[in-house]
Amino acid sequence: MAITYPLDLLANWPGWSTEFALLYRQEQSRQANGRTLVKDFGSPLWQASYTTRSLRPNELDEWRARLASLENGLQTFRGYALSRCRPQAHPGNGALATGNLLVIRADRKSIQVNQLTPNMRLTVGDMIQMGDRDLHQVMETRTAVSTGWIDTDFEVRPHIWPGVTTNTPVSVVKPSCVMTVVPGSISSTADLATGRGAVSFQAIEAR
Repeated sequence: MAITYPLDLLANWPGWSTEFALLYRQEQSRQANGRTLVKDFGSPLWQASYTTRSLRPNELDEWRARLASLENGLQTFRGYALSRCRPQAHPGNGALATGNLLVIRADRKSIQVNQLTPNMRLTVGDMIQMGDRDLHQVMETRTAVSTGWIDTDFEVRPHIWPGVTTNTPVSVVKPSCVMTVVPGSISSTADLATGRGAVSFQAIEAR
């Protein structure tokens, strides 16, 4: 069967996401009074670093091959923070409903969501996915009412992307974005004596 992209590379990743943060696309200039002016050249993109535990030789070769299928950044995979596969208040593997983007305020960062699991709680730092590729981090803690509606505005970052409208699905389980490997960032050197080694790479969101 042919490999399909974006690849679900991290489904069985034997390690961790050591970094997952926004990369701001900005120009900065400092004034004589010491203030730094910042100008955006586009919405920020998610960037990540992934590292495995020490792998046996066969495992090491397997993960070298899996990463090789991404062709040094030509192909895409589903990227997410391995620490934030579910809301903090709802660990485990119980079912959590996919919500619906009910309200987008004019600032494009304040939203309301409904159709969530009743009484589900989103905590500062949780991740949500809008549609099939837009990943956002929750900036304010909110709890859905018994109908599954978060009826008070809360902010997310980055701002809602242009073109996203209300009634877009909102996922809270394994929320992700489409990413590519940063060319040249893959490291998989094996130990001479044991043949064991760790695999690490960096990635950036692909819009």
